[in-house]
Amino acid sequence: MQQLRPPGAHEVPDGLDALVALCSYESTGKDLVLALKRGNRRAAVPLLGCALAESLRALHDDHGAPGGVPPLVTWAPTTPPRRRRRGFDQAELLAHGVAGALGTRAFRTLRRLGPAQSGLAAPQRLAGVDFAPLAPAVQRSDTWLVVDDVVTSGATMSCAARALRRAGADWVLGAAVAVTRRRR
Repeated sequence: MQQLRPPGAHEVPDGLDALVALCSYESTGKDLVLALKRGNRRAAVPLLGCALAESLRALHDDHGAPGGVPPLVTWAPTTPPRRRRRGFDQAELLAHGVAGALGTRAFRTLRRLGPAQSGLAAPQRLAGVDFAPLAPAVQRSDTWLVVDDVVTSGATMSCAARALRRAGADWVLGAAVAVTRRRR
């Protein structure tokens, strides 16, 4: 059986204070994300949530990220047509898994504006997505955590972080199952 490849060096998308990822988006890591996203294989969500929560705890221990009270957890929502077609939002499932492992809850705080990002080049991704905070769902908090399944260009995480900061967030962390490796 193939093992997950560590995420290796990856850039923290603009707007985030830190990003944790479990693996590289290649081989088994890519298969894992696609099995959840397109194959509706949800059995791994609790394990992935626990692993991401553990990575966040390690981030605090290693880098002094905000600790103590768990962050408010949200997710980068998929487009409404994709949610309807799949019957779920994979990022939402992961956010609830992470929140449960952290001993808190996940809150729907963002509304997606713009099209799906898959298949687009990085400049198109940056120009094509934005999020609007849902009022009054967005609560003022020192620390927010945005969860998504995979970070490729970082555009989705950046846009989500900007929306949370507009709503009053001071510290925004990102968590994803997989991240693309930095191209040299």
